[in-house]
Amino acid sequence: MRNIKKYLKLFKVFLMQFLKSLMQSKIDFALGLFGFFLIQISGILFLILIFERIPSINDWTFNQMIFIYGFSQIPRGIDHLFTDNIWLLSMRLVIHGEFDRYLLRPMNLFIQLIFDKFQADAIGELFIGFALIALSVSNGTFKITPLSILFLVISIVAGSIIFTSIKLFFASLAFWIKDSFGILQLAYNAADFAKYPISVFPKLIQILLTIIIPFAFVAFYPASYFLSNANLFKTIGVEIAIAIIAWLIAYKTFIRGTRIYESSGN
Repeated sequence: MRNIKKYLKLFKVFLMQFLKSLMQSKIDFALGLFGFFLIQISGILFLILIFERIPSINDWTFNQMIFIYGFSQIPRGIDHLFTDNIWLLSMRLVIHGEFDRYLLRPMNLFIQLIFDKFQADAIGELFIGFALIALSVSNGTFKITPLSILFLVISIVAGSIIFTSIKLFFASLAFWIKDSFGILQLAYNAADFAKYPISVFPKLIQILLTIIIPFAFVAFYPASYFLSNANLFKTIGVEIAIAIIAWLIAYKTFIRGTRIYESSGN
């Protein structure tokens, strides 16, 4: 309990420093935010163009697709906002010996890594995600009840953990191969498929997103619970289990990597 309070205080300090730096670079923040808006809007326009010609895809309607698209952006945005510094582990911190500074502090290494930087561009993803969820509520696609809100929050938390775990696992490979950025980028780009129902993709991609890199569990499977009253335990229940397993594997890989870490020059 004492450690939790200590890390919450440290989080507040790092967050305040981040907000100060944000105010000093307002133009960079605005440009980054605008760029993310364009990326998200282009994806939505793609859906609109498709559904102008066909009423549904594999029995999924436009409104359902919009819900899944928005739903997928929220855990991804949370991961992007709070753990974006993990990317540096894959391409710079290990290979240049900059990971040394974390080893010198009497703090949890993972906490230090993610507290070192917050990514304000993620606000764009979160805004689009919540806006599309609100649209789904207004058109009746997503019905608000106390239980649906509770499970939505649980699912978003679990989905965020899955995103972070996948990123941490592939970034941690840098402790062995020095530069794992290419592998991480290839794996993380698979998350783009999570914006859509995986049933519309070939079997190979479905297997990839379900078993190998489980991004299907951050949006499609939990969304099916809200959209079609699918079994709670087979959707959000499995998502929680996947989040726990993915986190344990990723964190253990990270810790093992820190034990064999060699500073630059060694």
